[in-house]
Amino acid sequence: MQAQQQPLEGRPGAHGGRSRGAGRGAGSGSQVIALLLFLGASALVAALGGLATAKHVNGWYASADTAPWSPPNWVFGPVWTILYAAMAVAAWLVWRSHAEGSKAALTAYGVQLVLNLLWTPVFFALYPVLGTPALWIAFGIIVALAVAVAVTVVLFGPISRTAGLLMLPYLSWIVFASSLNLWAALHN
Repeated sequence: MQAQQQPLEGRPGAHGGRSRGAGRGAGSGSQVIALLLFLGASALVAALGGLATAKHVNGWYASADTAPWSPPNWVFGPVWTILYAAMAVAAWLVWRSHAEGSKAALTAYGVQLVLNLLWTPVFFALYPVLGTPALWIAFGIIVALAVAVAVTVVLFGPISRTAGLLMLPYLSWIVFASSLNLWAALHN
């Protein structure tokens, strides 16, 4: 039986571990800048999604047949804010590790971020143009997003257990949002 591999961040002397002195000296400025860039990328995706949502959440969506388990609209903003921040920190933890596999992990992260960015305008802004087919297209995107996030979690985990764990609430929310999207596609 093969022993389970310990994440790099917990190994003595591993890149990204405390023994390297991360956050001290000249490198701390670049660490902060990188974290701010990851947070900025998440904020940009959130802002663009918000633009697509704002016009339509009180438009067609207000009178749409939504899932009985759909939370009130005010819940989505705070939840997404927390999730986007956690995603950015997770990506930053993987980036700063310089570990083997971090390039593939960050590529998967980028793919899921693009899919995340695509879903909102397709679901909210395309519905008035295409009707129900837009909701089915959005459902396909969110299923692909769930797969991409799951791959990201799997790739982040061995590099940084914390990063992998930070992505799990996001994956759970995407699966939940998929159920809301499916209901909307079936009932509108």
